[in-house]
Amino acid sequence: MSIFVDGKTQVVVQGATGHQGQFHIGEMLHFGTKVVAGITPGKQGEEVHGVPIFNTMGDAVTKTNANTSLVLVPARFAKDAVFEALDAGIKTVVVITENIPFHDAMDFVHYGKYKNAVIIGPNCPGIASPGKNVKVGILPSGIFIKGHVGVASRSGTLTYEIVNSLSEQKIGQSTCVGLGGDPIIGTTFIDALEAFEKDKETKAIVLVGEIGGTAEEDAAEYITQHITKPVFAFIAGRTAPPGKRMGHAGAIIARGKGTAESKIKAFEKAGVKLARFPTEIADLVEKYC
Repeated sequence: MSIFVDGKTQVVVQGATGHQGQFHIGEMLHFGTKVVAGITPGKQGEEVHGVPIFNTMGDAVTKTNANTSLVLVPARFAKDAVFEALDAGIKTVVVITENIPFHDAMDFVHYGKYKNAVIIGPNCPGIASPGKNVKVGILPSGIFIKGHVGVASRSGTLTYEIVNSLSEQKIGQSTCVGLGGDPIIGTTFIDALEAFEKDKETKAIVLVGEIGGTAEEDAAEYITQHITKPVFAFIAGRTAPPGKRMGHAGAIIARGKGTAESKIKAFEKAGVKLARFPTEIADLVEKYC
């Protein structure tokens, strides 16, 4: 099994004929993903790597039975793109686009819940399940091998580093999901933990967190109450200087929560094994699993 994507996943790419769309359609096809359609208004009838282009999501879904969307459109169009996908019946939407206005993200995340759909992102690298030969997003294909470790991460580049270190030690992954670094995201650590706990092929879980927000503290509380599988974590930002503005829009610290220290203490209390450096995750998984 896997979480959120599987062998039945059929992808439509919104923003298919732009540079990024063309490149990542090729990469996803090479990974084994079933990319069945692309969307660019005004370019219906064209193809990208043999994938047909449509003007609207409605046409694409009707003619190809697509069930998953990858959003690669510019930020000012992202809200409309997600709404169009959900209204066309798409049940999993992966939003790669960054710099989406705060209220736009609130609107489409809420609408996704109303539609009983999974929203991954925004500002995320996507999701990959190497065992199912499916990747939806911009994750580098060469770092994955099939296995039993589920990975959920707020950071794109740290995801790549940690997955690569796991693979180098022959520790494969069931599913890797990039949650995104914005304050408002669709799929949270708790959503991923719940899905990994239910997934029979996932034997251990890796969380990659960072300073800002309370996602990790909330996850730690959930782990204590609901997770039976071993959980490992890395928290980025241990050396972040106080008062310094850091990377992601979600890196906001307030009222004693959101610091690396707060997150580390919460995970330790929950029995999570913590790595000091990203590459130590593989050693911990190998030691305890």
